[in-house]
Amino acid sequence: MQVRRLRALEPLHSPSLSFAESQAAAAAAAATFVRRPVGPDTCVALIERCGSSTSLKAVHAAMLRASLHLHLPFLTHLVARYASLDSLPLARALFSRSESSSDVFLWNVVIRGCVNGLRHRPSLGLYARMRGLGIGPDNFTFPFVLKACGCLGDLKYGALAHHDALRSGYGSDVFVGNSLVAMYGKCGRVDVARRVFDRMPERNVVSWSSMIGACARNGCYEDGLRLFWEMLDGGVRPNKGAAVDAMACVRREAEADAVCRVAMDNGLDSDLSVLHAAMIMYARCGRVDVARALFDGIHDKDLVCWSSMIEAYAKADMPLKALDLFRELLCLCIDPDAITLLSVLRACLELGSFLRACTVHAIIIRRILEDCIALNTCMVDLYAKCGNLEHARKLFDLMPEKNLISWSAMISGYAMHGHGREALYLFDRMKFSVKPDHIVFVSVLSACSHSGFLNEGWECFKSMSRDFGVTPIHEHYACMVDLLGRAGRLDEAVDFIERMPIEPNAGVWGALLGASQIHRDVKRAEKAAKFLFELDPVNPGRYAVLSNIYASLGNKEEANQIRDLMKRREVRKLSGHTIIEIGNRIYTFVAGDRSHRQTDVIYSELDKLMAKTRLEGYKPNIHEAEEEIKEDM
Repeated sequence: MQVRRLRALEPLHSPSLSFAESQAAAAAAAATFVRRPVGPDTCVALIERCGSSTSLKAVHAAMLRASLHLHLPFLTHLVARYASLDSLPLARALFSRSESSSDVFLWNVVIRGCVNGLRHRPSLGLYARMRGLGIGPDNFTFPFVLKACGCLGDLKYGALAHHDALRSGYGSDVFVGNSLVAMYGKCGRVDVARRVFDRMPERNVVSWSSMIGACARNGCYEDGLRLFWEMLDGGVRPNKGAAVDAMACVRREAEADAVCRVAMDNGLDSDLSVLHAAMIMYARCGRVDVARALFDGIHDKDLVCWSSMIEAYAKADMPLKALDLFRELLCLCIDPDAITLLSVLRACLELGSFLRACTVHAIIIRRILEDCIALNTCMVDLYAKCGNLEHARKLFDLMPEKNLISWSAMISGYAMHGHGREALYLFDRMKFSVKPDHIVFVSVLSACSHSGFLNEGWECFKSMSRDFGVTPIHEHYACMVDLLGRAGRLDEAVDFIERMPIEPNAGVWGALLGASQIHRDVKRAEKAAKFLFELDPVNPGRYAVLSNIYASLGNKEEANQIRDLMKRREVRKLSGHTIIEIGNRIYTFVAGDRSHRQTDVIYSELDKLMAKTRLEGYKPNIHEAEEEIKEDM
């Protein structure tokens, strides 16, 4: 009996029978149950044989007729089986009749059912009620509760559960320790996770995997990889979870090759989750070609596989390849989910293609995903960046639910197109329903900067800490420097930087450099560049701006000196490219590009446009374009 009770708490495994066979067996079993009464000696075995809620209901009915539901052990197995078959409402209904029971196993079954059903907050409510009744949790209770805390990001409740585990004598239990490491990692406290990990008297591969995963989740990539090699040196054989977590920590190609060799040596290279992680890893390291080779080598590709490759292309700034792969997926009649469509929208954002935005939006509507807040928010952002604020605002107003990111996307859309008044109006509306965070304030301050609203920008900046308890960070200070700079108040901008309570970073000095370029202020540009060449020495844009300021004032010698400095430091400016959409086709070209078959016609029209702009008084600064073309030759 005890063995069966423990088995009920183990992860569920897929049945060996096919779906049709299992359904047929369940129907036959249900018919048998109806005809024959259930006895105490067969009750548990029959419950465990049920593969569907239909057959289990038949057993349940037979138990009611035999009054076996009044016996706690049988009821416990019945509740556990309902929960494992995703019939959580029925499990909880049965449980509510025995809620006063002191059987910790019964409580564990229902708590686990809630966690597996993604009902994390109710699971914590059950745990609290269990403790209130004086029922002591065991080492099976805490992993479920800690998993719920991690998924919710509820550090406070997780710490309380940790205290309960220590007080109950399970602080040294390996399963509880693993769950604590994972919970603290998900809650952003990798330092506490590491302390728990270091104090564990016993560790298994899950312990190492949990700690490596905590490092990966919190950006401690070097520490995560170091732990992975330490685990191998200790003779612990990696499982697929450890391999996937280690791959999430990799940032260099040589490391990727080494981790892949470990996966292959341990027979993990045929596991789909490992292959997905390897694809993303190589794409992150700049080897999208290797990621594509892995993708092509997978015979039975699932939707996660397609999504991973589309995401890899989108992140690698290869949006056309991402969209081509998405088109291939649709041709295979595979229905995309929200995650796939988010990757596709990322690619559309890179292109700024309005027609493709409309196409993806239509797919979202057809797939009945228009209530997904993440997709709607991304579509608002996409329409805004395609220049169609009307579509963006219409979709925004129709959204059944809005979060901070939704408001920020719409405000940012108005900001980037210089519609500062609309951005401020929307910000005032938002304050009545949602408390703004630092991201929203960046959007609002940017709107004020682009629209020249100096007074409104100052008031917004002051209100951050005064009215909303949001402490300004570097991005907010950079926006204020940009605001003052665009208004021509460079002296105030420099004074503002010098009075900052935090050390100015490259973003702040970059804002001053940009403002100095607008007003051709060499003195302040040199001041900003002095700091930028130390803080951000590999950013070619910083050198190019200062060089262009010198060139625009006729100081060609100084301009060339900056270009020479770039060469000595081996800093190369990446060629900018332009994307235009004509007749549902996308064309990409760079400065001085003559690869198009209609190059002569294009340059003829360009000459006409330049002649018209000169008649209007525009004097182009061709210094930077000439330098870019020289570098590309």
